[in-house]
Amino acid sequence: MSVQRKEDTFFEDRKHLENLSDQEIHDKFWALTEEIIAPLLDLSEKNTTPSVERSVLLRLGFSSIEAKALVEKVMDHGLMAKGAGHVVYVASKENNVSIKDAGFGLLEDKYWDSVIKYFKGDK
Repeated sequence: MSVQRKEDTFFEDRKHLENLSDQEIHDKFWALTEEIIAPLLDLSEKNTTPSVERSVLLRLGFSSIEAKALVEKVMDHGLMAKGAGHVVYVASKENNVSIKDAGFGLLEDKYWDSVIKYFKGDK
């Protein structure tokens, strides 16, 4: 197997940067970085996964078994796009109970009417 060497084009590739100051290069770097990252941020803001939502619930103090069951219930109710942690938070606020009590209530099929009503109003 032969290894093909890539032609060194460093000096030619950097010609468009030659007349830029350090600050201009710095600014260009960050502008290009933002351009690259913007679609990733957009994707992460508009999408989630069961794994991410379980992780959020774990940080709210639920066990992994409870988190898994809550995420499944959130998906069953078509609210995954709202976020499982957000659903539990809304259940807590709308029913004046703690986060943990809201999550346990949702697992027992309580509070869903208030959560669905809240999100239909899309507050």
